[in-house]
Amino acid sequence: MTDPQLPVVAVTMGDPNGIGPEVVLKSLGDPSLSETARLRLVGSRTVLNGWAERLGLREALDEIELQDIDVAATPVATGDITAAAGLAAMKSVETACDLCLKGDADAMVTAPISKEAIHRAGYDFPGHTEFLAEKTKAVGFVMMLVSGDLRVALQTIHMPISQVASQITQERVLVNLRMISDALETDLGIAKPRIAVLGLNPHAGEGGVIGSEEREIIQPAIERARQDGIHAEGPFPADSFFGRRTDKTFDAVLAMYHDQGLAPFKALAMGAGVNVTCGLPIVRTSPDHGTAFGIAGKGIASHSSMVEAIKLAAGIATRRRSR
Repeated sequence: MTDPQLPVVAVTMGDPNGIGPEVVLKSLGDPSLSETARLRLVGSRTVLNGWAERLGLREALDEIELQDIDVAATPVATGDITAAAGLAAMKSVETACDLCLKGDADAMVTAPISKEAIHRAGYDFPGHTEFLAEKTKAVGFVMMLVSGDLRVALQTIHMPISQVASQITQERVLVNLRMISDALETDLGIAKPRIAVLGLNPHAGEGGVIGSEEREIIQPAIERARQDGIHAEGPFPADSFFGRRTDKTFDAVLAMYHDQGLAPFKALAMGAGVNVTCGLPIVRTSPDHGTAFGIAGKGIASHSSMVEAIKLAAGIATRRRSR
């Protein structure tokens, strides 16, 4: 019997046409989670019943609490990008968020969605992270990927590379360093965390020869953070930082843009990474992979990242409750 004192974690089903329902249903059968959290599955009952039958996971679904979303029956078109799937995925996210805001859940874990599908469904957001930030009225947020002691946060997230430089300012870097430091201390229990900051340009600008952002923006922001008591260092050249495993001497790394941080993280995390959204008033994590439409329905998707996401969400929720 599950301990009633464990945190309630709402888990969304993800895009019905991708691997979301599969990795979620597989995770429900993981015995280690019964010692970590009380799970509440959020999604379309019709969709999840169909996937459970298809994958032979009927028993796992029957034993879990299911919060059915208020949306018309969603036709499953495995591997396809559809507006109906995008709508169902986002209704699941919205419902789980409401559970957290009302105090009916202590954390939420989101299975992967398709950004194209949610756009077809009428959602004008780059992804569900931005949607959650607006819905929870968060002042700011930072996406941080976690795998054991490897933690990589992103200064900018889902935007064209042509827009990245214009979005990096001293104030924004400073604000993100504050959020990362606070999350490391309060949510992950790391005392006096050390944060490495990567440069934007090749070789961190080579003293201004290949760009001035490091000298004029990033370095001054680091100095201001240190004045606030945040142990930040850099900017470091990104090309050699992970190759030399300099990350092992820090508690987290702040990368300037999406692929600068996620490419090395995913290479090192070996499929067990977790995305944590810092700065939200609620606890939210997600696996570090996407919808993987190409293998959807084949029963071969790994659920290891989903299990880790649930465990991390439960751990953060427990720490927040004890504060």
